[in-house]
Amino acid sequence: MAKKTKKNKEEVLENETQTAEAQQEQETTQEEQDPMEVLEGQLQSEKDKFLRLFAEFENFKRRTAKERIELFKTAGESVLKDMLPVLDDFDRALIEINKSEDKQLTDGVTLIANKLRNTLVGKGLEQVKVNAGDTFNADHHEAVTQIPAPSDDMKGKIIDVIEKGYKLGDKIIRYPKVVIGQ
Repeated sequence: MAKKTKKNKEEVLENETQTAEAQQEQETTQEEQDPMEVLEGQLQSEKDKFLRLFAEFENFKRRTAKERIELFKTAGESVLKDMLPVLDDFDRALIEINKSEDKQLTDGVTLIANKLRNTLVGKGLEQVKVNAGDTFNADHHEAVTQIPAPSDDMKGKIIDVIEKGYKLGDKIIRYPKVVIGQ
């Protein structure tokens, strides 16, 4: 056992000696290097740091520009969400006014409703297309209730649309509320 410990100590001393010799050689080679080579190495190192920093800055600019564009696209989202009930009220008013015999009133309210709708469409608002008979998709519709399906082919499909849905760009800001058959 003592022989193994002695051998291990000798190996450790030998390794330390070799490490010390390697460090001395490296120091002497650095001292022997031409100052021009040392400066070129430092210059290359600084160029590398500069290029990495420049690339990082370019990525930052690109990312912030993309975020800014997204912000402008959805900046009016809260205002548009607040206008949706007004748009719904106009739709309900048009249904009731069409029952009356006053053509001028119908035309006036239709004109105002279309003006509001066109303004909102100009700001990027789109209606989500949903019809009775479409297949229900929980990712695109909000089920308000389920009723017994009038026929077997209407099971799992939309029976009625309670409230229209709208999206701003690719983002749905209000899901269409639907009744589905079970």
